[in-house]
Amino acid sequence: MKKVVFTLSTIVLLTSFVKAQETKKEATPASTSLAEMSFETDIHDFGTVDYAGNGTYEFKFKNTGKEPLIISNARGSCGCTVPTYPKDVPIKPGESNVIKVTYDTKRAGNFTKTVTITSNAKTGEKVITIKGQVQPAPTEETFPTNGKKDDGATPFEKH
Repeated sequence: MKKVVFTLSTIVLLTSFVKAQETKKEATPASTSLAEMSFETDIHDFGTVDYAGNGTYEFKFKNTGKEPLIISNARGSCGCTVPTYPKDVPIKPGESNVIKVTYDTKRAGNFTKTVTITSNAKTGEKVITIKGQVQPAPTEETFPTNGKKDDGATPFEKH
């Protein structure tokens, strides 16, 4: 009897689990929003940037849809890329705005970073990209306090 109850309980649990997984697999319907976010460009190449130089770019976009656009989030692909976006401010149809992206240019070398924007637009998420190359940090020569270049000799060794 215990085996029958255990077997029936197992079948019920497995059936419930499989049914729950099938429900999750169902496609979510496409967004019915009439808001639409159109960017002038979705990739910005800084080219070569000085170490600790200006790593900020403003991505301009326009709501080309038929209802207000609301951006709920913008997140960089890492901590070195920080987006600033219009929070909780509906962008009316036909209006423009910007998403400012700042890259930490105290990291020498090539970079390609993304920002994922979440909104109520038809697409739901939009990815914009920044890329470039940061020059190495400048090296500083050490000079003695008297303003003369240090040749390594002590004052007593000089003739």
